[in-house]
Amino acid sequence: MRIGIVCPYAWDVPGGVQFHIRDLAEHLIRLGHEVSVLAPADDETPLPPYVVSAGRAVPVPYNGSVARLNFGFLSAARVRRWLQNGAFDVIHIHEPASPSLGLLSCWAAQGPIVATFHTSNPRSRAMIAAYPILQPALEKISARIAVSEYARRTLVEHLGGDAVVIPNGVDVDFFAGAEPKPEWQGRTIGFIGRIDEPRKGLPVLMKALPKILAEVPDARLLVAGRGDEEEAVAALPAGLRSRVEFLGMVTDEDKARLLRSVDLYVAPNTGGESFGIILVEAMSAGAPVLASDLDAFAQVLDQGEAGELFANENADALATAAVDLLDNPKRLTELRERGSKHVRRFDWATVGSDILAVYETVTAGAASVATDERVGQRARRWLARD
Repeated sequence: MRIGIVCPYAWDVPGGVQFHIRDLAEHLIRLGHEVSVLAPADDETPLPPYVVSAGRAVPVPYNGSVARLNFGFLSAARVRRWLQNGAFDVIHIHEPASPSLGLLSCWAAQGPIVATFHTSNPRSRAMIAAYPILQPALEKISARIAVSEYARRTLVEHLGGDAVVIPNGVDVDFFAGAEPKPEWQGRTIGFIGRIDEPRKGLPVLMKALPKILAEVPDARLLVAGRGDEEEAVAALPAGLRSRVEFLGMVTDEDKARLLRSVDLYVAPNTGGESFGIILVEAMSAGAPVLASDLDAFAQVLDQGEAGELFANENADALATAAVDLLDNPKRLTELRERGSKHVRRFDWATVGSDILAVYETVTAGAASVATDERVGQRARRWLARD
């Protein structure tokens, strides 16, 4: 099958959507499919052979963050050229409602279109206001996927229609087989995320850290991600700053090794999350997880069965839970075992198969449309079931 995948966000700026698209493309290529990914990227960005650059992205505030998107006449021309050259059997567009390549591709594409919705934002006034512009493009979509129930709910409430829920995928064995680093082991708490993006929650963790260190004085915090390191520790007492080690941006291999090494992974995110891929990666690596009780995180952690939850934005609750876990090896072992079993449902062997089933259904439906439009309509209704 010839598959075209559209990434809305800059390829050179790490994020959950980009990682999902990368891993999906590589999974499909391993299965023998021909895959091309269209994504914004600077000219100097090294790209895998399956990625085609749509040009440089610009930063735009979006969903409580700053997304690097690509839009305009030049981008539209590149989209049309990519579509013409690709002659794809199916186009898979991610975030078609964002002002980026997804929307441009929806306008330009012909034939079967699958769309994945990642965003969870129950109060998006911008999405509601933009609906009249989005509607003609969204009506061309043959099948809709949401990465979580909360992303599906955002779609239903703001844009209408429905979607089948297929979660983000992870190569579980890649994380499970990583080699721990001895220098990262020993009463360590891990955090991975953009340091200077408040919704990732590092300020909440920093606020909780003095109480954690008062009860567990040999603990330390390892932080991986880009951002201002000095600003991140500015609120900590000077004597505690040495207990925080910043690793900067890490490779996929080192991310896996970090998650394999820590005693506890903390996800203090404060909002704007529709899934929580880092939780799945942590569980895959065997790291016990402590996360804020966002609805999406609770769903990924099986409502607290596969990981501990604490009250969102409550630094005291975070500290209490972290201390209790660090002082309870039996509970940490239990969480490792439960997480390792639970996470198998997110492995690409399962998720990739589900996505391919959607592709096959819409392409079969498209072949039938010429003789019986009702066949395609039935296929779309089947795919929209929750």
